[in-house]
Amino acid sequence: MLSKILSVTGRPGLYKLISTGKNLNIVESLGDGKRMPVYVHEKVVALSDVSIYTNDGDTPLRDVLKRMKEKENGGKASVATKASGSELFTYLKEVLPDYSRESVYASDVKKIISWYNILIENGVDLEEEENLVTEETASPSAEEAEQE
Repeated sequence: MLSKILSVTGRPGLYKLISTGKNLNIVESLGDGKRMPVYVHEKVVALSDVSIYTNDGDTPLRDVLKRMKEKENGGKASVATKASGSELFTYLKEVLPDYSRESVYASDVKKIISWYNILIENGVDLEEEENLVTEETASPSAEEAEQE
């Protein structure tokens, strides 16, 4: 399911891919359900393409979100996105102990927690595996995706 959930640069929240066309995609906001066009020139990242830097390489966002869900027993994150940097990193360390201290920033952790809460509120299945990736959601580097 995460391959159909998108982050659009410059727009808050997450979006579900509804349909694709030649020059645009139609997406639906997970926040308010409004549909809107997203044009090819806009930077779009599927959550299935995002990964978190670790000391041994990368860990897919899907795995991090699953660990968060296990930690929170399927509920919302116990730490707020407005928490201090040290609280955010303490939380991330509980979920992903080997995250790269040099490459992961507090803003990245805030975004992960925010995305997790949105996905849980909307009942998105984090367990479902998909192999579908469209050209419009082609993978940027993990660094680009994390630093949006």
